[in-house]
Amino acid sequence: MLGPGLMVMLADTDAGSIVTAAQSGASWGYRLLPLELALIPVLYVVMELTVRLGATTGKGHAQAIRERFGPRWAALSVGTLLISATGALVTEFAGVAAVGGFLGLSPSLTVPLSAAFLLTLVIAGGYRRVELIGLALGSFELVFLVAALLAHPRLHAVTASFAATQPLGNRSYLTLAAANLGAVVMPWMVFYQQGAVVDKGLRAPHIRLARIDTALGAVITQLVMAAVLIVTAATLAGHHAGSLRSIGEISSALAPYLGVTASKLTFALGIAGASMLAALVVSLAASWAVAEAAGARRSLNDHPRGAPLFYVVYAVCVVAGATLVLASRSLVGVAVDVEILNALLLPVVVGMLVALAWTTLPRPHQLRTAGRLFSGLVLGLVSIVGLGWVALSVFPG
Repeated sequence: MLGPGLMVMLADTDAGSIVTAAQSGASWGYRLLPLELALIPVLYVVMELTVRLGATTGKGHAQAIRERFGPRWAALSVGTLLISATGALVTEFAGVAAVGGFLGLSPSLTVPLSAAFLLTLVIAGGYRRVELIGLALGSFELVFLVAALLAHPRLHAVTASFAATQPLGNRSYLTLAAANLGAVVMPWMVFYQQGAVVDKGLRAPHIRLARIDTALGAVITQLVMAAVLIVTAATLAGHHAGSLRSIGEISSALAPYLGVTASKLTFALGIAGASMLAALVVSLAASWAVAEAAGARRSLNDHPRGAPLFYVVYAVCVVAGATLVLASRSLVGVAVDVEILNALLLPVVVGMLVALAWTTLPRPHQLRTAGRLFSGLVLGLVSIVGLGWVALSVFPG
């Protein structure tokens, strides 16, 4: 049963999320570490709803919205996804370009090769093959756990962060806290996991094991985020002035502490794996959503001639993301804008997910009172954070 949850959670720890965690550690030491761990149940609660909906209804997210609330709401939901997916794909291919850059490779080589690999992987077909290769790519993120040990963090300082007073009146701190919250659940994650559950053939009897898959993924992805934060907190906090807002800057800043080779290798493997997996997941999420909204065939086990819309949307997403990155002059600026956009769109996506869970689930799997309350609280949290982050970004004064 393992697969959809691990895939989508590892994709969640993409280039933008890693930069956010690194900046958090460099700027505030271990202060934001408790938040990274506290977000595990929030992430699990949201994504478990997609498992429950997909397994009990046999429908993807966009299809469920279309049949429950009508085509207009489905169009709004898919439109929201496509906006988020476009920005996310730019971020992921920007991560690939950044990795190639500090290894001495031109983006004009690394980005097209990455796009060609992703196109070949999916067109060659087979859900199981795509999932296995995706998980292999995501496993490279575990190198950050090793890097956290190599950074020799002080255990006392780490544990003290859980009792430390948080500087809630500091604007910089609040911005980074909101950024970490906004990076937890991306809009495309909801569409991907529900679509993957359906395409893999998971049904109601599989929910218990699928929940384990989702919980395991939630724990791993937040441990990776925590590890990146620990690396920069242990080595850069108090020693590095300015903002770390690119993979190359992070690697260069860490070189005196981890060594040039270890620094480059860590971030090359971790970011390349995360970016490639996230690009794959985001493109598939968009493909499933558009095909579901149109009522077209949409399985990775279908030949491209049998599901033309699904494969065309996937190819367009990959090619468009790669092209935008090659044409962009400010990849960092694009990545920051994408994070703000995700924070703004997330309440719409999570709100629709909660509405489906409250109205669509069959009786044995319906949310009980505690589940309704907690899902409502999560929706309120992401809404407040999204609007707050946008306000901090748009009105910096």
